[in-house]
Order: sequence, then structure tokens, then C-alpha cells
Amino acid sequence: MLSRTASILIPVVGRLSVTCDPGAVFAPGSIVAANHTSLADPAVVIAALRRLGVTPVIMATAGLWRIPVLGRALTREGHIPVHRRDQRAAGALDLAAQALRQERLVLIYAEGGLPRRKDGAEAAPGDFRTGLARLAERTGAPVVPVGQVGARRVTSGGTLKQIAGLATAPLRRPAMHVHVGAPILLTGDSTVRTAQARTAVTAAWRTAATHLGEDAAPAA
Repeated sequence: MLSRTASILIPVVGRLSVTCDPGAVFAPGSIVAANHTSLADPAVVIAALRRLGVTPVIMATAGLWRIPVLGRALTREGHIPVHRRDQRAAGALDLAAQALRQERLVLIYAEGGLPRRKDGAEAAPGDFRTGLARLAERTGAPVVPVGQVGARRVTSGGTLKQIAGLATAPLRRPAMHVHVGAPILLTGDSTVRTAQARTAVTAAWRTAATHLGEDAAPAA
């Protein structure tokens, strides 16, 4: 349901294009790692993945489950709530590992949150948390890096600016681009694995930024 909804809504608010590296495949039981810049980018990424025939399980902030209709839909479809800074946080990795064993694809945002910038500009992915590396080590799952650019043109900044951005997007028709990289297998300790994943997602983001003519700023 979420994939179908995103595929309907995203063309309304902007122009989405999708590219893939040679060898970009979504093997059953893969981890899909994307950069996180805006409240709009999960819908952008989900819509792009649906074009490629992929419907992932999404790891998302647990606060979304408190929204009555949305929360029930997320639970029904098997998406995974992430309780940040909570003793229940480890349970999200347990559920993700189970989904991977069932050969589902799991979409994770390894930055763990949105950037604090208020402007609509693009920047390279921030520091990754270790959850992605730990999940890959635990399951042996390949990681498919995904870079998205343009979601901040839909929504960014404070609450009023985000509402205004979403309301005017159908008139502005901002361009959005998602690029999928070839899968990688992470190796080494948690620190090394985390760095490898961030490098791969940054490369996918840089390709997406170049496609839209955005300045591909260096990683922070």
C-alpha cells in the first residue's frame, strides 16, 4: 500500500527520474541503504524502488506508528519501528534480520535522522550509525546503496516552510533523482563496515546530484 501510494503521490509533487549502475541488482534478502535529507525522501525512494519492481520492508522512526491510520498500515505490512535511544532499539535489528532471512528487502536510513540545516540545498550523507554494519555482519546480507537528490526541494526547513513547500510543489514541479549502486558486501570490524557503507551511499548520492546538476559537495 505504501509503495502504491508513493507511486501515485510523487508524480503529483514533482518529476522523478531513476538510474542504476551496471550490476545494480536487488537479490532476495538484501539491505537497501539510502541517504536521508527530508521528510519527503522516503516516499521518493519507495516510488523509485517500485519502478524497479522492489517493495522493501522499511525501518522507520517509531513515532509514525502513533499516527492511527498510518500506524495500522505500517504494522499490517510488516514495516519495522525504530525506537531511538530506547532499550527497545535492539529489537528493530532482530525484526530486520528476520525479514532478511525471509528473503525480503529491508530499507534502512543509516544516518538515523534528518540534517539540521534549514535550507533546501543538498549535501553529502552525514555520519552513519552502526546499526547497518551490525545488521550486515549478523546476516551476511549484501548492501545496495541508494542516493537520492531533490526531496529537499519538496520539503525542508521548519514546519511552516515544509507545509508551504509541500503545498506549492505541484505547481513548482521540482526535479528529483534516485540512483541505485551495485551491491557490496561489507567486511572488517563495525567501524570499517560503517565507513564502507557510507562511502557507497555517498557515491550513489553524488551520481544522483550530478544527474540533477546539483553541486556534489564532499562528505562531511
